[in-house]
Amino acid sequence: MKLITLTTALAIWLLAGIGAQAQTKNDLAQAEIEQLNSLKDQIVSEEKEALKNEVDAINIRFENKEISPTEAEKLKQEAAEKHALNIENRLAIVDNQLELIKRNGIDSTKYTGTSIIFGLGSDDDEEQVFGLRIKKGTAAKKRKYDRRTTSSFVFAFGLNNVITKGESLEDSDFKIAGSRFAELGWAWKTRVFENTNWLRFKYGVSFQFNGLKPTDNRYYVDMGSQTELQEYPLDLDKSKFRMDNVVVPIHFEFGPSTKEEHEDYFRYSTEKKLKIGLGGYAGINMGSRQKLKFEEDGEDKKLKLKANYNTNNFIYGLSGYIGWNGVALYAKYDLNTLFKDNPIEQRNISLGLRFDVD
Repeated sequence: MKLITLTTALAIWLLAGIGAQAQTKNDLAQAEIEQLNSLKDQIVSEEKEALKNEVDAINIRFENKEISPTEAEKLKQEAAEKHALNIENRLAIVDNQLELIKRNGIDSTKYTGTSIIFGLGSDDDEEQVFGLRIKKGTAAKKRKYDRRTTSSFVFAFGLNNVITKGESLEDSDFKIAGSRFAELGWAWKTRVFENTNWLRFKYGVSFQFNGLKPTDNRYYVDMGSQTELQEYPLDLDKSKFRMDNVVVPIHFEFGPSTKEEHEDYFRYSTEKKLKIGLGGYAGINMGSRQKLKFEEDGEDKKLKLKANYNTNNFIYGLSGYIGWNGVALYAKYDLNTLFKDNPIEQRNISLGLRFDVD
Protein backbone atom coordinates (compact mmCIF):
# COMPACT_ATOMS: atom_id res chain seq x y z
CA MET A 1 0.00 0.00 0.00
CA LYS A 2 2.83 2.34 0.89
CA LEU A 3 4.50 1.52 -2.45
CA ILE A 4 1.32 2.38 -4.39
CA THR A 5 0.93 5.63 -2.49
CA LEU A 6 4.57 6.59 -3.14
CA THR A 7 4.30 5.73 -6.84
CA THR A 8 1.11 7.77 -7.18
CA ALA A 9 2.69 10.76 -5.45
CA LEU A 10 5.75 10.54 -7.72
CA ALA A 11 3.57 10.41 -10.84
CA ILE A 12 1.59 13.45 -9.71
CA TRP A 13 4.86 15.31 -9.00
CA LEU A 14 6.27 14.46 -12.44
CA LEU A 15 3.08 15.53 -14.21
CA ALA A 16 3.03 18.78 -12.29
CA GLY A 17 6.65 19.35 -13.19
CA ILE A 18 5.97 18.72 -16.88
CA GLY A 19 3.06 21.14 -16.80
CA ALA A 20 5.10 23.77 -15.01
CA GLN A 21 7.95 23.27 -17.47
CA ALA A 22 5.61 23.82 -20.41
CA GLN A 23 4.23 26.94 -18.78
CA THR A 24 7.76 28.18 -18.03
CA LYS A 25 8.82 27.57 -21.63
CA ASN A 26 5.94 29.68 -22.90
CA ASP A 27 6.75 32.45 -20.47
CA LEU A 28 10.41 32.43 -21.47
CA ALA A 29 9.50 32.49 -25.17
CA GLN A 30 7.30 35.54 -24.59
CA ALA A 31 10.10 37.22 -22.60
CA GLU A 32 12.57 36.65 -25.43
CA ILE A 33 10.12 37.96 -28.02
CA GLU A 34 9.63 41.15 -26.02
CA GLN A 35 13.36 41.57 -25.61
CA LEU A 36 14.01 41.11 -29.33
CA ASN A 37 11.31 43.63 -30.23
CA SER A 38 12.97 46.08 -27.88
CA LEU A 39 16.32 45.32 -29.52
CA LYS A 40 14.94 46.43 -32.90
CA ASP A 41 14.37 49.94 -31.54
CA GLN A 42 17.87 49.91 -30.05
CA ILE A 43 19.39 48.95 -33.42
CA VAL A 44 17.73 51.89 -35.19
CA SER A 45 18.86 54.26 -32.43
CA GLU A 46 22.48 53.02 -32.56
CA GLU A 47 22.76 53.37 -36.32
CA LYS A 48 21.24 56.86 -36.26
CA GLU A 49 23.74 57.93 -33.59
CA ALA A 50 26.63 56.45 -35.60
CA LEU A 51 25.42 58.30 -38.71
CA LYS A 52 25.22 61.56 -36.74
CA ASN A 53 28.82 61.13 -35.55
CA GLU A 54 30.05 60.52 -39.09
CA VAL A 55 28.18 63.57 -40.42
CA ASP A 56 29.65 65.70 -37.61
CA ALA A 57 33.14 64.52 -38.58
CA ILE A 58 32.51 65.34 -42.23
CA ASN A 59 31.26 68.83 -41.26
CA ILE A 60 34.42 69.44 -39.22
CA ARG A 61 36.58 68.45 -42.20
CA PHE A 62 34.54 70.78 -44.41
CA GLU A 63 34.85 73.68 -41.93
CA ASN A 64 38.62 73.10 -41.78
CA LYS A 65 38.66 73.28 -45.60
CA GLU A 66 40.02 69.74 -45.89
CA ILE A 67 37.28 68.76 -48.38
CA SER A 68 35.08 70.61 -50.88
CA PRO A 69 31.26 71.05 -50.57
CA THR A 70 30.77 68.42 -53.29
CA GLU A 71 33.01 65.91 -51.50
CA ALA A 72 31.22 66.60 -48.21
CA GLU A 73 27.79 65.91 -49.70
CA LYS A 74 29.06 62.74 -51.37
CA LEU A 75 30.52 61.43 -48.10
CA LYS A 76 27.28 62.21 -46.24
CA GLN A 77 25.24 60.35 -48.87
CA GLU A 78 27.54 57.32 -48.65
CA ALA A 79 27.32 57.33 -44.86
CA ALA A 80 23.51 57.52 -44.97
CA GLU A 81 23.31 54.59 -47.41
CA LYS A 82 25.72 52.51 -45.31
CA HIS A 83 23.77 52.94 -42.08
CA ALA A 84 20.45 52.37 -43.83
CA LEU A 85 21.79 49.01 -45.04
CA ASN A 86 23.12 48.29 -41.56
CA ILE A 87 19.65 48.83 -40.12
CA GLU A 88 18.08 46.62 -42.79
CA ASN A 89 20.56 43.75 -42.27
CA ARG A 90 20.52 43.87 -38.46
CA LEU A 91 16.71 43.99 -38.32
CA ALA A 92 16.57 41.00 -40.69
CA ILE A 93 18.70 39.00 -38.24
CA VAL A 94 16.32 39.87 -35.37
CA ASP A 95 13.24 39.05 -37.49
CA ASN A 96 14.72 35.62 -38.30
CA GLN A 97 15.33 35.10 -34.60
CA LEU A 98 11.71 35.93 -33.85
CA GLU A 99 10.49 33.46 -36.48
CA LEU A 100 12.62 30.71 -34.89
CA ILE A 101 11.12 31.39 -31.47
CA LYS A 102 7.54 31.51 -32.75
CA ARG A 103 8.03 28.24 -34.63
CA ASN A 104 10.15 26.27 -32.13
CA GLY A 105 9.67 27.95 -28.77
CA ILE A 106 12.70 29.02 -26.69
CA ASP A 107 15.77 29.84 -28.73
CA SER A 108 18.97 29.77 -26.67
CA THR A 109 21.08 31.21 -29.51
CA LYS A 110 19.80 34.75 -29.22
CA TYR A 111 21.31 37.56 -31.23
CA THR A 112 22.50 39.28 -28.06
CA GLY A 113 23.92 36.12 -26.54
CA THR A 114 21.15 35.30 -24.05
CA SER A 115 21.45 31.87 -22.45
CA ILE A 116 19.21 29.82 -20.15
CA ILE A 117 20.77 28.52 -16.92
CA PHE A 118 19.03 26.19 -14.48
CA GLY A 119 19.65 27.22 -10.90
CA LEU A 120 18.87 29.63 -8.13
CA GLY A 121 20.10 33.18 -7.59
CA SER A 122 20.94 35.83 -10.14
CA ASP A 123 23.74 38.16 -11.18
CA ASP A 124 23.52 41.78 -12.30
CA ASP A 125 23.20 40.78 -15.95
CA GLU A 126 20.60 38.08 -15.36
CA GLU A 127 16.84 37.93 -15.04
CA GLN A 128 15.02 35.15 -13.19
CA VAL A 129 11.77 33.62 -14.44
CA PHE A 130 10.19 30.82 -12.39
CA GLY A 131 13.51 29.65 -10.96
CA LEU A 132 15.35 29.81 -14.29
CA ARG A 133 18.10 32.36 -14.81
CA ILE A 134 18.16 34.18 -18.12
CA LYS A 135 21.70 35.52 -18.69
CA LYS A 136 21.54 38.50 -21.00
CA GLY A 137 24.44 38.96 -23.37
CA THR A 138 25.65 42.38 -24.33
CA ALA A 139 26.21 43.92 -27.74
CA ALA A 140 29.75 44.88 -28.72
CA LYS A 141 30.72 48.13 -27.04
CA LYS A 142 30.97 50.94 -29.56
CA ARG A 143 34.26 52.79 -29.74
CA LYS A 144 33.96 56.39 -28.60
CA TYR A 145 34.17 58.74 -31.58
CA ASP A 146 36.41 61.33 -29.90
CA ARG A 147 38.25 60.52 -26.67
CA ARG A 148 39.62 63.80 -25.31
CA THR A 149 40.85 62.37 -22.00
CA THR A 150 43.30 59.49 -21.57
CA SER A 151 45.16 58.14 -18.53
CA SER A 152 48.57 56.62 -17.77
CA PHE A 153 50.69 55.17 -15.00
CA VAL A 154 53.56 57.45 -13.94
CA PHE A 155 56.90 56.26 -12.58
CA ALA A 156 59.95 58.44 -11.96
CA PHE A 157 63.28 58.06 -10.19
CA GLY A 158 66.63 59.81 -9.98
CA LEU A 159 68.91 61.94 -7.83
CA ASN A 160 67.69 63.99 -4.90
CA ASN A 161 69.34 66.76 -2.87
CA VAL A 162 68.78 70.03 -1.08
CA ILE A 163 69.33 73.63 -2.19
CA THR A 164 70.63 75.59 0.81
CA LYS A 165 70.29 79.35 0.74
CA GLY A 166 73.71 80.94 0.15
CA GLU A 167 75.39 77.63 -0.82
CA SER A 168 75.93 75.65 -4.00
CA LEU A 169 75.26 71.94 -4.52
CA GLU A 170 79.01 71.34 -4.34
CA ASP A 171 78.84 72.34 -0.66
CA SER A 172 75.81 70.16 0.03
CA ASP A 173 75.42 68.37 3.36
CA PHE A 174 74.20 65.31 1.45
CA LYS A 175 75.80 62.75 -0.84
CA ILE A 176 75.14 63.57 -4.48
CA ALA A 177 74.97 59.99 -5.81
CA GLY A 178 73.58 58.42 -2.63
CA SER A 179 70.54 60.68 -2.23
CA ARG A 180 67.66 59.58 -4.46
CA PHE A 181 63.96 60.06 -5.10
CA ALA A 182 61.13 57.96 -6.54
CA GLU A 183 57.59 58.80 -7.62
CA LEU A 184 54.61 56.56 -8.39
CA GLY A 185 51.25 57.84 -9.55
CA TRP A 186 48.37 57.97 -11.99
CA ALA A 187 47.78 60.83 -14.41
CA TRP A 188 44.96 61.94 -16.70
CA LYS A 189 45.56 63.97 -19.85
CA THR A 190 42.83 66.10 -21.48
CA ARG A 191 43.02 67.84 -24.83
CA VAL A 192 42.45 71.57 -24.23
CA PHE A 193 41.10 72.57 -27.66
CA GLU A 194 38.43 70.72 -29.61
CA ASN A 195 40.07 70.54 -33.04
CA THR A 196 43.78 70.52 -32.24
CA ASN A 197 46.02 68.63 -29.82
CA TRP A 198 49.07 70.86 -29.46
CA LEU A 199 48.13 71.70 -25.83
CA ARG A 200 47.10 69.14 -23.20
CA PHE A 201 46.15 69.53 -19.53
CA LYS A 202 47.74 66.81 -17.39
CA TYR A 203 46.75 66.13 -13.78
CA GLY A 204 46.70 63.27 -11.31
CA VAL A 205 47.89 62.00 -7.93
CA SER A 206 51.38 60.77 -6.99
CA PHE A 207 53.38 59.40 -4.08
CA GLN A 208 56.83 60.98 -3.75
CA PHE A 209 59.68 59.46 -1.75
CA ASN A 210 62.57 61.92 -1.24
CA GLY A 211 65.70 60.40 0.29
CA LEU A 212 68.78 62.24 1.64
CA LYS A 213 72.07 60.71 2.83
CA PRO A 214 74.03 63.11 5.09
CA THR A 215 77.82 63.37 4.75
CA ASP A 216 80.50 63.11 7.46
CA ASN A 217 78.91 60.40 9.64
CA ARG A 218 75.95 62.64 10.56
CA TYR A 219 72.25 62.17 11.21
CA TYR A 220 69.27 64.41 12.00
CA VAL A 221 68.43 65.26 15.62
CA ASP A 222 65.16 66.89 16.68
CA MET A 223 66.14 69.68 19.08
CA GLY A 224 62.55 70.74 19.80
CA SER A 225 61.95 73.84 17.69
CA GLN A 226 64.74 73.05 15.21
CA THR A 227 66.28 70.03 13.51
CA GLU A 228 70.06 69.73 13.24
CA LEU A 229 72.62 67.48 11.60
CA GLN A 230 74.92 66.05 14.28
CA GLU A 231 77.76 63.58 14.24
CA TYR A 232 76.82 60.08 15.38
CA PRO A 233 78.97 58.66 18.23
CA LEU A 234 79.65 55.44 16.28
CA ASP A 235 80.87 54.91 12.71
CA LEU A 236 77.81 54.75 10.49
CA ASP A 237 77.64 52.32 7.60
CA LYS A 238 74.47 54.05 6.44
CA SER A 239 72.55 57.20 7.37
CA LYS A 240 69.42 57.97 5.38
CA PHE A 241 66.61 60.51 5.92
CA ARG A 242 63.37 60.15 3.93
CA MET A 243 60.20 62.18 3.47
CA ASP A 244 57.06 60.55 2.03
CA ASN A 245 54.59 62.87 0.30
CA VAL A 246 51.28 62.50 -1.50
CA VAL A 247 50.78 65.28 -4.03
CA VAL A 248 48.52 66.40 -6.88
CA PRO A 249 50.70 67.28 -9.91
CA ILE A 250 49.32 69.61 -12.59
CA HIS A 251 51.11 70.26 -15.91
CA PHE A 252 50.37 71.89 -19.22
CA GLU A 253 51.86 69.59 -21.83
CA PHE A 254 52.48 70.81 -25.35
CA GLY A 255 54.03 69.44 -28.51
CA PRO A 256 53.09 68.09 -31.94
CA SER A 257 50.80 65.12 -32.56
CA THR A 258 49.36 63.11 -35.44
CA LYS A 259 45.64 62.86 -36.14
CA GLU A 260 44.62 59.29 -36.96
CA GLU A 261 41.19 59.12 -38.64
CA HIS A 262 39.15 55.93 -38.93
CA GLU A 263 35.72 55.09 -40.27
CA ASP A 264 33.77 55.82 -37.08
CA TYR A 265 36.33 57.42 -34.74
CA PHE A 266 39.56 59.40 -34.65
CA ARG A 267 42.47 59.77 -32.23
CA TYR A 268 45.44 62.09 -31.72
CA SER A 269 48.75 60.29 -31.23
CA THR A 270 51.95 61.70 -29.69
CA GLU A 271 53.98 58.59 -30.50
CA LYS A 272 57.50 59.49 -31.67
CA LYS A 273 56.85 63.16 -30.90
CA LEU A 274 58.61 65.64 -28.63
CA LYS A 275 56.58 66.66 -25.59
CA ILE A 276 57.20 69.33 -22.94
CA GLY A 277 55.35 69.64 -19.65
CA LEU A 278 55.46 72.64 -17.31
CA GLY A 279 53.58 72.97 -14.03
CA GLY A 280 53.77 72.15 -10.37
CA TYR A 281 52.37 70.12 -7.51
CA ALA A 282 50.86 70.49 -4.05
CA GLY A 283 50.14 68.00 -1.30
CA ILE A 284 50.95 66.86 2.20
CA ASN A 285 53.86 65.21 3.99
CA MET A 286 52.76 61.74 5.10
CA GLY A 287 55.74 61.15 7.36
CA SER A 288 59.49 61.45 7.90
CA ARG A 289 61.93 58.74 9.04
CA GLN A 290 65.58 57.87 9.38
CA LYS A 291 67.49 54.63 8.93
CA LEU A 292 70.87 54.14 10.61
CA LYS A 293 73.21 51.16 10.20
CA PHE A 294 76.33 50.68 12.29
CA GLU A 295 78.45 48.12 14.12
CA GLU A 296 78.46 47.94 17.91
CA ASP A 297 80.37 45.39 19.99
CA GLY A 298 81.05 43.34 16.88
CA GLU A 299 77.36 43.13 15.92
CA ASP A 300 75.58 44.81 13.03
CA LYS A 301 72.84 47.09 14.30
CA LYS A 302 70.02 48.84 12.51
CA LEU A 303 67.89 51.70 13.82
CA LYS A 304 64.64 52.89 12.23
CA LEU A 305 63.55 56.23 13.65
CA LYS A 306 60.20 57.80 12.82
CA ALA A 307 59.37 61.30 14.09
CA ASN A 308 58.07 64.69 13.00
CA TYR A 309 61.55 66.30 12.73
CA ASN A 310 59.79 69.70 12.33
CA THR A 311 59.34 69.11 8.60
CA ASN A 312 56.76 71.16 6.73
CA ASN A 313 53.41 69.39 6.46
CA PHE A 314 52.29 71.25 3.33
CA ILE A 315 54.31 70.45 0.20
CA TYR A 316 54.22 72.55 -2.98
CA GLY A 317 56.63 73.22 -5.80
CA LEU A 318 57.45 73.51 -9.48
CA SER A 319 58.07 70.64 -11.89
CA GLY A 320 58.64 70.02 -15.57
CA TYR A 321 59.69 67.42 -18.09
CA ILE A 322 60.87 67.15 -21.67
CA GLY A 323 60.68 63.83 -23.44
CA TRP A 324 60.11 61.61 -26.42
CA ASN A 325 57.35 59.00 -26.49
CA GLY A 326 56.83 57.82 -22.90
CA VAL A 327 60.28 58.70 -21.52
CA ALA A 328 61.26 62.16 -20.28
CA LEU A 329 63.92 64.06 -18.36
CA TYR A 330 62.12 65.17 -15.18
CA ALA A 331 62.89 67.86 -12.58
CA LYS A 332 61.01 69.07 -9.50
CA TYR A 333 61.77 71.72 -6.90
CA ASP A 334 60.00 72.27 -3.57
CA LEU A 335 59.07 75.90 -2.91
CA ASN A 336 58.40 75.08 0.74
CA THR A 337 61.40 74.77 3.04
CA LEU A 338 62.40 71.35 4.29
CA PHE A 339 62.03 72.34 7.97
CA LYS A 340 59.61 74.83 9.52
CA ASP A 341 61.75 76.94 11.87
CA ASN A 342 65.37 76.25 10.94
CA PRO A 343 67.37 79.50 10.56
CA ILE A 344 68.88 78.26 7.28
CA GLU A 345 66.40 77.73 4.46
CA GLN A 346 66.72 74.41 2.63
CA ARG A 347 64.53 73.19 -0.23
CA ASN A 348 64.36 69.77 -1.84
CA ILE A 349 65.35 69.38 -5.52
CA SER A 350 65.18 66.29 -7.75
CA LEU A 351 66.38 65.35 -11.22
CA GLY A 352 65.75 62.06 -12.99
CA LEU A 353 63.79 60.08 -15.56
CA ARG A 354 60.02 59.92 -15.87
CA PHE A 355 58.02 57.16 -17.57
CA ASP A 356 54.37 57.58 -18.63
CA VAL A 357 52.92 54.16 -19.43
CA ASP A 358 49.55 54.25 -21.22
